[in-house]
Amino acid sequence: MTMKPSSNIWIRRQQCPCGDWKCYVKYEGDDQTSVSSQLIKNETTSTSSSSEAVFMPYVGQIFKTDEDAFEYYSNFARKNGFSIRKARSTESQNLGIYRRDFVCYRSGFNQPRKKANVEHPRDRKSVRCGCDAKLYLTKEIVNGVTQWYISQFSNVHNHELLEDDQVRLLPAYRKIQEADQERILLLSKAGFPVNRIVKVLELEKGVQPGQLPFIEKDVRNFVRTCKKSVQENDALLTEKRENDTLELLEACKAMAERDADFVYDYTTDENSKVENISWSYADSVRAYTVFGDVVTFDTTYRSITYGLLLGVWFGIDNHGKPVFLGCALLQDESLNSFAWALQTFLRFMRGRCPQTVLTDIDSSLRDAIARELPDTKHVICSWHVHSKLSSWFTPSLGSQYEEFKAEFDMLCHLEGIEEFEHQWNHLVARFGLASDKHIALLFSYRTSWPLSYIRSYFLARSMTAEFYQSLDEFFKRILSGQTCLQLFFEQVGFAADLRNRSKEALQYMHTKTCLPIEENARSILTPYAFNALQHEIVLSMQYATTELANGSYLVRHYKKMEGEYLVIWISQDEQIHCSCKEFEHSGILCRHCLRVLTVKNYFEIPEKYILFRWRLESSLVALEDRNGQCNSDEYAQVFHSLAATLLTESLFTKERFNHVHRELSRLLEHVQNMPVSNEFASNMAANNISES
Repeated sequence: MTMKPSSNIWIRRQQCPCGDWKCYVKYEGDDQTSVSSQLIKNETTSTSSSSEAVFMPYVGQIFKTDEDAFEYYSNFARKNGFSIRKARSTESQNLGIYRRDFVCYRSGFNQPRKKANVEHPRDRKSVRCGCDAKLYLTKEIVNGVTQWYISQFSNVHNHELLEDDQVRLLPAYRKIQEADQERILLLSKAGFPVNRIVKVLELEKGVQPGQLPFIEKDVRNFVRTCKKSVQENDALLTEKRENDTLELLEACKAMAERDADFVYDYTTDENSKVENISWSYADSVRAYTVFGDVVTFDTTYRSITYGLLLGVWFGIDNHGKPVFLGCALLQDESLNSFAWALQTFLRFMRGRCPQTVLTDIDSSLRDAIARELPDTKHVICSWHVHSKLSSWFTPSLGSQYEEFKAEFDMLCHLEGIEEFEHQWNHLVARFGLASDKHIALLFSYRTSWPLSYIRSYFLARSMTAEFYQSLDEFFKRILSGQTCLQLFFEQVGFAADLRNRSKEALQYMHTKTCLPIEENARSILTPYAFNALQHEIVLSMQYATTELANGSYLVRHYKKMEGEYLVIWISQDEQIHCSCKEFEHSGILCRHCLRVLTVKNYFEIPEKYILFRWRLESSLVALEDRNGQCNSDEYAQVFHSLAATLLTESLFTKERFNHVHRELSRLLEHVQNMPVSNEFASNMAANNISES
């Protein structure tokens, strides 16, 4: 099996973080990782099709193509204990090939070959015994349509037909599917001998020894055949990789000459070849000064062709959108490579460390963060954990997997550490996972992913499903199916340029309560942040407060749907802290704190609890129509007042009502036909309609 060195294809990393070479990760919902599963599906389909009932061929039977006829005869042969081969074909100038002869594998007699000039030549016994079983095809054209029909057929054999467990070992049926070919080459490259490769495949497929659809001899021949082509491909790929990385380096140098604020760095190996390379842009450095408190370092993609690991740094802006901060292409996944990537990124960002860094599960990356960012909180993204669950636990749990996943999801959102560990032990015992390596792996990382451990870490809402989807869209834009590194560099540069970001239209934000706190927040926060805070404000009205002797409060839901929360209030410097730690987690005050502020007669949220990162003025791209918010309030008040008066006056008589209805219909039609010159007005209208 050969590989095309002309394209550079990026896929999800499939190396499992458990460290077991036999284990790999299939990401849920990832189209790019469905290739191997599709191959397996094809293999299953072909096997199942061969198990269907195949009737004996007969003279006059018609097929669309000669290949359809060969497949049909082959399935019949396998069911009856023999195999077939293609024999003679007859061709003419007008019809091309118009006759095909298919015969039993033991048809004819072996012609004596000239023996090689060796001391002990091998004298192989031929399996051919002159069997006369055959199927002859003839092509004809009927009404302009080409078809093939059986002109001769014989099913008389002069040899014993094989049983099913024997016929599968005939060379015609010993096929190594493409998915198995990839696995064999991988194990062979890792140094496994052929007999060990066969045992590994038997274990992975869950079959008894000797029950694979091929034998050890086939594996040995396949490895021997591929060895030369693999070596040639490796040489071609190495050469192309060196050329592409050199072109990427030249592109970075050219960009640095055009833009003095563009930054890049690279390392070389002992042969002075480019090893690792990283870069960032002026816009990214500027964005980091505002949104560098929480960064995501995504390392889930790698290049099939070059083996390079892609690491991309993201922040989350005040509109909940990802902002590109930097990019790195790494030689491998070692501690030294990750450490270099971290050091380089910090240097690009002028030495300022983030409060929190979010990553995938990787022991080398975890060690590098602990060494290079000792004061930074390390969090493993929950979506990376959940994306691996199916691949890890479906084989062992089977039909119980869905139930396991539901309980696992509940476990992730528990707030207390003791409760988490107690429920974890219960989950492990219930599903019999005490010896499972993946359960052990997750538990060893427990300080980095469950809510109970990270609830006090500042994440700025970067673990929401919306943010993950935005990251996925970003990668789809920059990772095309086939792209050279220089084109990849250009695509990253375009995506990182803030001038190419769509401007955020300052939409009209409705208030849902009469609380002055909500009105105050609406004038300060971005729509994204305000919607999050507004949700908490609305829910805060469902909570009761009980003041304690020290001035703090116990806050609970009026239906007692959840436990009590302790809100500590320090009046001297207007400090407020809740045991749920939502503000520490997202930078948005929780419903419990907002309830206490309302009880304390606060009409505005204290300044310290409206973070700059969520404010309108922190936007990287200019907002459209900044004055639209104030004007929209006046428009709404005038319109509602006029509409209320009109309704009152029109209800006195039927004539009045009909007149108002008729005139309003005309007015509406006239307004709808007017050109839209004010984008904010159209947005406001759309929001009003959706709200109503």
